[in-house]
Amino acid sequence: MTDTPSGTPPGRPARRGERPAYDRDSLLAVAVAVFNERGYDGTGMEDLARRLGLSKSSIYHHVSGKEDLLSLAVTRALDAVFAVLDEDPAPGASATARLRHVLHRSVEVLAAELPYVTLLLRLRGNSDTERRALERRREFDHRFAGLVIRAAAEGGVRDDIDPHLASRLLFGTVNSLIEWYRPDGDLPVATVADALTAMLFEGLGRQAPVTEGAAR
Repeated sequence: MTDTPSGTPPGRPARRGERPAYDRDSLLAVAVAVFNERGYDGTGMEDLARRLGLSKSSIYHHVSGKEDLLSLAVTRALDAVFAVLDEDPAPGASATARLRHVLHRSVEVLAAELPYVTLLLRLRGNSDTERRALERRREFDHRFAGLVIRAAAEGGVRDDIDPHLASRLLFGTVNSLIEWYRPDGDLPVATVADALTAMLFEGLGRQAPVTEGAAR
């Protein structure tokens, strides 16, 4: 359902005398931008209506309210990151290879869904929707920690760090990208994903070359 006559592209700025056209996806994109700018708690339906150029009643044609928009947004982000856990990088891939794959792909997903992931990471648990989202994040952390445990058991990563701590540290690094990375900038996401994965697995230190005398 749209709010203008047919032929007006969804989300296009309205011409004079014309009401903006939105489908639910384009309305959601604008709402997420406003939530990220003002904070979810600091955004009212009046703010959304003003940004969208619609009446509040027009918004209610698409969603039941502000929390419905939040639920749609964080579900989109969570579904995307959970899908990465189920990807198979190669037939019979080791846990270590899967761990690298999850980290690399998580950077790509974060870049592709940046506004939605940003909103997810800023939730404080002040509503039922937020608490459900935070519970799903804890489920993700638990599953990822299990992957770290399996990678350590096969000798692919060090086993002297608590896997739940390792999980938090690894994804803390990935999630920090929301503060500075912009997909429309000069830095390709593949470059960021490659560098982050290499840094987390191999570190930044360069090993000194072994001399002939030292090798004996």
